[in-house]
Amino acid sequence: MSDQVITRFAPSPTGYLHIGGARTALFNWLYARGRGGKFLLRIEDTDRARSTPEATEALLKGLAWLGLDHDGEVISQFERADRHAEVAHELLAKGAAYKCFATQEEIEAFREAARAEGRSTLFQSPWRDADPATHPDAPYVIRLKTPQDGHTIIKDEVQGEVKIGNDQLDDMILLRSDGTPVYMLAVVVDDHDMGVTHVIRGDDHLNNAARQMGIYTAMGWPVPVYAHIPLIHGPDGKKLSKRHGAVGVEEYQVMGYPAAGMRNYLARLGWSHGDDEFFTDEQAKEWFNLEGIGKSPSRLDFKKLENICGQHIAAADDAALLHELEAFLKAAGKPDLTEVQKDGMQRGMYCLKDRAKTFPELLEKAEFIMASRPIQPDEKAAKALDDVSRGILNQLTSQLQNASWSREELEAAANSVAETNGVKFGKMAGPIRAALAGRAVTPSVFDMMLVLGQQESLLRLEEASAGE
Repeated sequence: MSDQVITRFAPSPTGYLHIGGARTALFNWLYARGRGGKFLLRIEDTDRARSTPEATEALLKGLAWLGLDHDGEVISQFERADRHAEVAHELLAKGAAYKCFATQEEIEAFREAARAEGRSTLFQSPWRDADPATHPDAPYVIRLKTPQDGHTIIKDEVQGEVKIGNDQLDDMILLRSDGTPVYMLAVVVDDHDMGVTHVIRGDDHLNNAARQMGIYTAMGWPVPVYAHIPLIHGPDGKKLSKRHGAVGVEEYQVMGYPAAGMRNYLARLGWSHGDDEFFTDEQAKEWFNLEGIGKSPSRLDFKKLENICGQHIAAADDAALLHELEAFLKAAGKPDLTEVQKDGMQRGMYCLKDRAKTFPELLEKAEFIMASRPIQPDEKAAKALDDVSRGILNQLTSQLQNASWSREELEAAANSVAETNGVKFGKMAGPIRAALAGRAVTPSVFDMMLVLGQQESLLRLEEASAGE
């Protein structure tokens, strides 16, 4: 086995990247990237009915959105069937596997008799030690000879040492009677040929590890380091499913969560580094280890997800955030930003990104940039525009005609008009918000004026004071 760490993500293409699969991919990616290793991608597409190019495309899109880049070509398990069969025949030649001619009817009869006698229903093939000279000219499967006594010990980095009695394991089928390899054989051969050193996957595969180790041992191949991670549960503690809401990663993109926030949240789901909740990709790569993975299932918590996403939006580079916002609009099937809106968003990001937890919230705050004249105030904002406030807006517009458009001057002009009218500035903020954004809740009125610029701000104030 090489000194270089090589991990893999090996999903079955079922149409989308499940949130649990996304976290498994992330853990493998972080472990490899943090150690200068390789992160490989294999599509387990042996189930031809479910494996379509569209399903594979959906998986790749999910990984691309999450920013989990892989090394080398995507491996197709189906295309390697000949290699898997070759290994089964090699095991046969070594005497580590055998041809089994038992029919389905004979296997069922064996199990019924075992049930009636209270014995184990694990099938014991009469062909295990049969003389090849007695083999009939009939269809057969190839089975692995599993040791019949002793234990198989899985040294797992998360679950600890797991001991399974060999009398609990049957002689697993490697090749079906039509010559096609089974999934359990394919996984081992692919992992070995790809040089995988660490298998980090869901703990629903823990029992598979014991059976797969039999193939490694029989072939004289090094067994990879195993780390079986607990599943993700819904907020109610039950296994995550559609009833909990979004289960596919692309649904989270459409809901407007930033990818960096999603990576951070998924990394914290079942793994911890002290009390750190918010961290960057660089920190995650440096800190991530198998020791920090918990043994019990983690619960999806949307409040925590939103909180972390809000922190990532606030900390993001403005240009990168705008780029991701545009990708969100595309994914959600919403209209693209116009050049004017893009320009305004770029200028206004400094006052938009604080306290926005998702892209829809960010756009809500940016309504003053998205809107175009004439501004139509909503019901709440319209209440702030009575005759008195219109008169005050008129005075403010005159005052601002020759202002130098710095925050200082804008504040001074607004305070001066408020004083003249014997009101506090707070009384003027409502009408100004209604004039500039048509909303009652907006960023600071001075930020909006600075982002919109002098000409646009004055035109909006004039239209509102004239009652247009």
